[in-house]
Amino acid sequence: MGRFTSMFSGLTRSFSTTKKVKSSGDHGGKETSETMVKDAKKKDLILRSSGCINVHNLASVCSRRGEKGVNQDCCIVWEEFGGQEDTTFCGIFDGHGSWGHYVAKRVCESIPSTLLCNWQEEMMQVEASLDLQPVKVKKLDRFHVWNNSFIRTCASVDHDLRECRKFDSFHSGTTALAVVKQGELLVIANVGDSRAVLATTSDDGCLVPVQLTVDFKPNLPHETERIVECKGRVFCLEDEPGVHRLWLPNEESPGLAMSRAFGDYCVKDFGLISVPQVTERRITGKDQFIVLASDGVWDVVSNEEAVEIVSSTVDKAKSAKRLVEFAGRAWKRKRKGFATDDISAICLFFNNGSPSSQQIHPVASSDS
Repeated sequence: MGRFTSMFSGLTRSFSTTKKVKSSGDHGGKETSETMVKDAKKKDLILRSSGCINVHNLASVCSRRGEKGVNQDCCIVWEEFGGQEDTTFCGIFDGHGSWGHYVAKRVCESIPSTLLCNWQEEMMQVEASLDLQPVKVKKLDRFHVWNNSFIRTCASVDHDLRECRKFDSFHSGTTALAVVKQGELLVIANVGDSRAVLATTSDDGCLVPVQLTVDFKPNLPHETERIVECKGRVFCLEDEPGVHRLWLPNEESPGLAMSRAFGDYCVKDFGLISVPQVTERRITGKDQFIVLASDGVWDVVSNEEAVEIVSSTVDKAKSAKRLVEFAGRAWKRKRKGFATDDISAICLFFNNGSPSSQQIHPVASSDS
């Protein structure tokens, strides 16, 4: 119970109005989470641009515009997430459609604070239930708390997005890949086709990739089954063999290359969902780092290549930039005749020691 007590104490210190939030509903919870965002910004605990942050874990971030117009990717790294020194939040959001950059930005801004509200409520419910159990059987299931929090968060964010009238999310949307590192616990929540890959040391001493997420494409059997049951269609265009897309029942629109996303309400009744797949991984001494990247990377870079590029980068703060640059060159080489996609990556390193002072280094770039 010591671990649980310290976690909850830290949370209640951060949410100074915890009991008030419980009784005043979502509005109070939103206000307190927004206050936490402001405090984190003042302490340089949040990075939203290309660069690096090194408070408790070194994180390298890079996002580069492709050849399709404005960069529709958004990234965020938040150290000491939820007021917990051992907790880091990372997220990559890949927008699509005419208003995709606005959708991605809004979801990027909404998910962390909404997740904090839902995590707080889940923690309070757990505390209440544990108080009713005998001391010997009391145990906090941290993954259960995060799993419920992510599912509630994605439903809430997608609902709020639908009510937004500032831009069109009916024909535009975004994927979302989020990771929470809490001590040795890694929680991964994925909506769409961005990917998380862990670099770990094998028994023979080699660094190998472990893919932690599923690329939710329309042609995955369980995804296709759901889409077809909802009267949606899945097929490839003649000039894009092998690229399966999601279509309306009677129109060749919108042609989404993913089966899960926020927004895109034109096909939400025809098989597209925003429900995340939430998984966990216990970090061990063999695990070195995790790479989160949009499909702009994975369309042209293998898991093995990504791990090799990041691990061989001497200056870890530049590892994401090096990976993005490699992907950019690979697009020119492997996808001749196709416009380069937006390319974004986050590299979060484990066991990098405890820096004597926090460092945050945003990098200004015309490509971001």
